[in-house]
Amino acid sequence: MTMTIYHNPDCGTSRNTLAIIRQSGEEPEVIEYLKTPPSRQRLVELIAAMGITPRDLLREKGTPYAELGLADPKWSDEQILDFMLAHPILINRPIVVSPLGVVLARPSEKVLDVLPNPEIGAFTKEDGEVVTGASGKRAG
Repeated sequence: MTMTIYHNPDCGTSRNTLAIIRQSGEEPEVIEYLKTPPSRQRLVELIAAMGITPRDLLREKGTPYAELGLADPKWSDEQILDFMLAHPILINRPIVVSPLGVVLARPSEKVLDVLPNPEIGAFTKEDGEVVTGASGKRAG
C-alpha cells in the first residue's frame, strides 16, 4: 500500500502523525513540502480529495497570513492557491494520502480515518495525550 505524508519535521502535529502511521505498520513516502512543494495541479487535487476549499487549507500561525491580508474574503480560491504556491508555509499540514482517502491530520489522530490498520494500540503524542486504536479517543 502506498501512503504519502506532506510533512514538516518542525511541526509537532506532523511528527505525531508520521509516528502514528509508522506505528500502524506503514512506511509512507515523506514529502517535506517546504522543500518540495506540491504543484498547483497536485494542490488542487489534494484539496478536492479532502472536500475542502483552498481557504480551509490556509495556515495562519507562523506564516505571512496576516501580512498578506489573507483574512479578507476578497481573495478568490485561485488567488489563495497563488499565495500558497508562493509561500508553501501557508499550506496547513500534515496532509496524508492513502488508498482509503486524503485527510488533513489536524489533530494527528485524524490519520486513523485513512489507515488500513488503524488499531495502533496506545500512542502517546508529544504533548503527553494518549490516543488509542481506531477510536482516536483519549486513553483512560
